[in-house]
Amino acid sequence: MSKANTNTRPEARLAKGFRDIEAPELKALNDMTGKIREVYERYGFEALDTPAIEYTDALGKFLPDQDRPNEGVFSFQDEDEQWMSLRYDLTAPLARYVAQNFQTLPKPFRRYAFGNVYRNEKPGPGRFRQFMQFDADTVGAESVAADAEMCMLAADTLEALGLRGKFVIKVNSRNILEGLFEGLGLHLEEDWLRRLTVLRALDKLDRLGWDGVKALLGEGRTDESGDRTAGARLNVEQISLVQAFLSQKIEDENFDGIAVQRPYGLGAMTDSEIYQKGLGELIDIKRRCRAAGFSNDQVRIDLTVIRGLEYYTGPVFEAELTFEVKGDDGKPVRFGSVGGGGRYDDLVARFTGEKVPATGFSIGVSRLQAALSLINEKKTEALGPVVVLVMDKGEIATYQKMTQALRNAGIRAEMYLGSSGMKAQMKYADKRNSPCVIIQGSDERAKSEVTIKDLIEGAKAAAAIKDNKEWKAARPAQFSVSESHLVQEVHNLIKRHQG
Repeated sequence: MSKANTNTRPEARLAKGFRDIEAPELKALNDMTGKIREVYERYGFEALDTPAIEYTDALGKFLPDQDRPNEGVFSFQDEDEQWMSLRYDLTAPLARYVAQNFQTLPKPFRRYAFGNVYRNEKPGPGRFRQFMQFDADTVGAESVAADAEMCMLAADTLEALGLRGKFVIKVNSRNILEGLFEGLGLHLEEDWLRRLTVLRALDKLDRLGWDGVKALLGEGRTDESGDRTAGARLNVEQISLVQAFLSQKIEDENFDGIAVQRPYGLGAMTDSEIYQKGLGELIDIKRRCRAAGFSNDQVRIDLTVIRGLEYYTGPVFEAELTFEVKGDDGKPVRFGSVGGGGRYDDLVARFTGEKVPATGFSIGVSRLQAALSLINEKKTEALGPVVVLVMDKGEIATYQKMTQALRNAGIRAEMYLGSSGMKAQMKYADKRNSPCVIIQGSDERAKSEVTIKDLIEGAKAAAAIKDNKEWKAARPAQFSVSESHLVQEVHNLIKRHQG
């Protein structure tokens, strides 16, 4: 008989494009999302959670990447051979929910949602196949007031996260861009791909500058790596029109009027019906935001904002961080966009056949959290639990009683549950980032006392002590208290370290 194959153990490996998230980051994430939730609820939005899996046909044609297998989403067939997919955003499931419950929902319907979304895209540095979004949407409101409110919501959310003066909400309208396409003579059906190329080029203005965009509007561009990107093949006159379009300034004269400064050459484009509709939307949003107390530094018009190429039907907005910080490698990092949204009046109509106006804003949680972690001046790691050491296995009930007393006082605490000695227990407490350990051997027990060892102060003192003899003599940050004062002394120690 042949020997059985024993090499059947799976390899412990993380799926490509995914990552594990550990306790410190999860705590920061919970703190951040709690602040976002407070702002969303203050604006009157209600929570809604939809499944991570939807029938594929319910997700519709608005898929993020048409060039990869599964059309950018993770899909599989169920036992009935129906195709199902992991959601790629939180908006497509909302459209399905609204269509399914349309008759019973209040109109407008206002909801917020937070959760993971999934993209079947090629992973890369900082680009994952699973990431988090936090959305707010108003469905059933046709007024531009709903779009203006989304801009205010975005600004107030970033303010609540401590980013005052470090962001701007930039606003544009897809109707303005449709006016540009009319001026360029690019029609929706026959010039669809060229229109898409123009939008993608404009979206790169911040990164490439006008020269790079000009190349993409023309015959194309070769980057530093040698990769070639095909252009929109616009002629010289058309490219000049795009440049003039981007040079427009739409500014407040006062609360009663808006000055629109148009460079020479835009001609009939700015007089077209669709362009004027978009201009009216931008002026309306800007006036409403100013009247509500939001400055031009917080919410401003920017004609280079594109957003979802096939998705939006009216005003679009983008939340951009405006500061630079240095990364771990010492190089400057600029985070740019951390969220965005806009009006999407056609999404629910896929199910109902009737146009249902909708607008929304989505925060890219992971990207925003990364930015917040870099600008946090304190950069202090969250304290772990107090660890009660087990010095005598026959007294475990006593140690458990101490631990529970700390917990009942609202202090994070745990009793060491391993089988190692004191040295290993201390190392365990260090790895847990514990502020202190509680020690009670037979001598302390006889006097109804406990020893509290402050691990944070102890580490500071140990760093300044040169030899072991001096360390033993100093016994840094270690003191004894009566059992009855344990809870209060630990509470004071933690408060001291938390500032």
